[in-house]
Amino acid sequence: MTRLFSTGRDTLTYPDRGATRRPELPAGYHHLHHRTRIGTGRAAFEAAGTAVTTFGAHRASGMFVRAGHGAVRPGSRVVVGIGFGPLRLSAPCEVVWTAYEPARIGFAYGTLAGHPECGEESFMVLRDPDGTVWFEVTAFSRPAAWYTRLAGPVVPFLQHCYARRLGRTVRKLAAAA
Repeated sequence: MTRLFSTGRDTLTYPDRGATRRPELPAGYHHLHHRTRIGTGRAAFEAAGTAVTTFGAHRASGMFVRAGHGAVRPGSRVVVGIGFGPLRLSAPCEVVWTAYEPARIGFAYGTLAGHPECGEESFMVLRDPDGTVWFEVTAFSRPAAWYTRLAGPVVPFLQHCYARRLGRTVRKLAAAA
């Protein structure tokens, strides 16, 4: 596996690896769950899944993404950021699990040292038996930097806003495919 960056701090910053796969999220964190209807049918499901697992949706929603080429896989490293130049806020993560299944496509990444938050976030495209396609973001996090602690309840609000924006972006990308 090729590393995108090396900080010398290669471990996740939280002990609950993979917890976004379970119905109960760990205590002691802010929890986020957001669901957006994407459309219907296999084409919408596949287009949305590709947009999510290649970071196309993240990029199209305005985020800076530094990641390997192709679809994500466990152990992949990614840096997601917002802003420009020296004003960019960077968030290093590692993909902790993936799902490439007939009715579920997506992944979760966990925070690495240098991330302003501590926790995990999953991005899933789901297809119901009736063909309805959904995009879901599930996360648990808590502040890891002085500025996210100082921001208090503003950070969870912004995370929810971003989940909604990402859902709208996935819907647009799936409709355009």
